[in-house]
Amino acid sequence: MNKGKLPENALKRSVLRQLKTKRQEVVSSAEVGMDCALFSVDSKSGAADLCSCMQEAAVVSEAERFGSKKQYAVTMPQLIQRCANNLAAGGGSIFAVEICLLLPEGTEEPEVRTLMQEAESACKELQIQIAGGQTRITEAVTSPIAVITGLGHVVLQKAKKPAPGMDVVISKWIGLEGTAQLAGRFREDIITRYPQYLVDEAALFERYRSVLPEAATAVKSGVCMMHDLSEGGVFASLWELAQRAGVGLTIDLKKIPLRQETVEVCEFCGVNPYELLSGGSLLMLAEDGPGLVLTLEEAGIPASIIGKVTDSNDKIILNEDEVRYMDRPKRDALFGCLESFES
Repeated sequence: MNKGKLPENALKRSVLRQLKTKRQEVVSSAEVGMDCALFSVDSKSGAADLCSCMQEAAVVSEAERFGSKKQYAVTMPQLIQRCANNLAAGGGSIFAVEICLLLPEGTEEPEVRTLMQEAESACKELQIQIAGGQTRITEAVTSPIAVITGLGHVVLQKAKKPAPGMDVVISKWIGLEGTAQLAGRFREDIITRYPQYLVDEAALFERYRSVLPEAATAVKSGVCMMHDLSEGGVFASLWELAQRAGVGLTIDLKKIPLRQETVEVCEFCGVNPYELLSGGSLLMLAEDGPGLVLTLEEAGIPASIIGKVTDSNDKIILNEDEVRYMDRPKRDALFGCLESFES
C-alpha cells in the first residue's frame, strides 16, 4: 500500500470490522469521520464525560522540519495540536496528553531532550499536561516516531442530529497546513517564479493550525456536528463528515475559501489544493449557517457557507454548470508531490 492513511475500504474491512468487544463505559468509539472516542465515567448515566484521540507521525525538531524535500515529518507541536483539534471537533476540551517515542538506534540524548522541550512548550501554550508515556530505543524504526494520545473533557452534549437543509460551514481557508509544508520545503524553487513575500507568507500558514477558537465558538452557538480538516484535504473531510452523519451533501466549489498563496504554491508544485493537507480549518453543520458565520467573524475567525445537507447519500460538487459526484478520499496530494521529487 502507498504512504498515508489506510484506504477507507481496507480500514473498514481489516480494522473496524475486527472490533467486536463492547463496554458500556464506551459511549462512542472512533470511526470514519470521527477521530475521537467518548467515555462515560459513570456508566449508568450514559452521558459522555471524557474523550480521547490518538495521532502518530515521524517527528523532527523545529530546526530540522524542512531539512529534506523528500521526507514528510512533523514536529511535536504540530502533532499535539492535531490531537487538540481532533478533540475539539469531537466536542471535547483537551487537558492532557501521553507521549510514546520510538527512537532509532544511535539517537543521542540531546535529540530526545529537544523533542520533549518542544512538546512541553506546545503543551504550556495549550495549557495541557504531559501525563506520561514511553520512550524506547528500537531497531524497528529508522527515524523518530511519536504516538500521542490526547485526553479531554466532553463539552458538547446532546447536539441535534444532522438533517436535510442544514448549512455546511467552514472556517478560515483550505490547504493551510499543506501550503506551509510545500512553501517551506520548496522555498528556493518557488521564489524563482513568485515574489519572495508571497512564499514567505505561505510558509507561515502554520500559525493558523489551531481550530480550538472556532470549535469553542461553534459549541456556544449550537452547532450540530464538527470535523477538523486534515489528511486528504477538504474533499476527504467532506466525505468523512457525510459518512459519519449518514447524510448527503451538495457543495459549491466556488464557495470553498482558498488563499491566493495556496493557489500559487499548489500550481507550482502540481498539487490539487482540494486534496491537500488542510489542518487549521473546521467543518461545521448548523441549522443557522449565516448566524454561525456572523458569530465566528465577530470573534475574528473567517468563515463561509459552502453547501447544504441533503436527504440522499449523494455527495455532490457543483462547479458552475458542472455537476460531479465526490470520490472516496484519495491519498493526500502532499505525498505524491514528495514522491515525484524523489523520482
